[in-house]
Amino acid sequence: MAKEIKNIVIMGSGMMGNGLCQVFAADESLNVTLCTRSVANSKAYEGIRTNLQPFIEKGIYTQEYADKLISRVKLTDNRPEAVKDADFIIECVPENMQIKQDLFADLENYAPADCIFATNTSVMSITEIASKSKKRDRIVGAHFWNPPYLIPLVEVVKAEDTSDDTMRATMDLLKKVGKKPIWVNKDVPGFVANRLQHALWREAISIVERGIADPATVDEALKYGPGLRLPHLGPIENADMVGLDLTLSIHSYILKYLEDSHEPSPILKEKVEKGELGFKTGKGFQEWTPEQAAASKKALSEYLIKVLYNK
Repeated sequence: MAKEIKNIVIMGSGMMGNGLCQVFAADESLNVTLCTRSVANSKAYEGIRTNLQPFIEKGIYTQEYADKLISRVKLTDNRPEAVKDADFIIECVPENMQIKQDLFADLENYAPADCIFATNTSVMSITEIASKSKKRDRIVGAHFWNPPYLIPLVEVVKAEDTSDDTMRATMDLLKKVGKKPIWVNKDVPGFVANRLQHALWREAISIVERGIADPATVDEALKYGPGLRLPHLGPIENADMVGLDLTLSIHSYILKYLEDSHEPSPILKEKVEKGELGFKTGKGFQEWTPEQAAASKKALSEYLIKVLYNK
């Protein structure tokens, strides 16, 4: 029987940490604590309020509900006190291996022996993160996608020493709070979804680099073509649908023409060297005014809300 989880502790009050507060605090059966470096300087509550605003504007939440949700998040900078009764701790600290390793090793001194330690890393080895800890069977990957309060997917990653009980308890918790967790059998770079995503990005950037199509056209080709059916028809089901004989025939012809470089694209390196970083600098593969960048982010949020809530 999977461990019953009541007390949730989120380590780190950045963008992902604030988002996870919204995810877990929405379930009134859970006690949620956000551990930050400094309560006095924290903008966590402000960040959660900002996340909730589109839900209020669309009529999904009332202001009263949003205020109640925020009030259910306990904010502290006392690490030992925060985790002493924890059932499930998830870290959202910077993507630095030593910081993550040291954090988990330190938390073992204060947290209950059966507490699950989850890391929200998007790329790092869960096995390596767990390497400085004594009870590595309770350490698991739980990779939420940004924004975590909208994207259903969470990749639950089994490290070399992660127990099946830890995996099941984590899967059950995430289902309980409305997420769509997937069980990842092996701790490999990129897990599942990032491997798929960046294989697509590699080909997209290669098409631009080779002059086959310009950046806007590449995006349009995906958004108005295969991208439309992806939410309902994944690549494996699609292969079965069209027939594996046809899939084999297509792959026998086309795979040798696809990008298979093991290094980042030269055009990507060149743009970074020039300081052409995308939204943050106003120019990447395309040019962006501050207004266009803000509009793109807002449109994504509104699109996700419409898909998930029909609002």
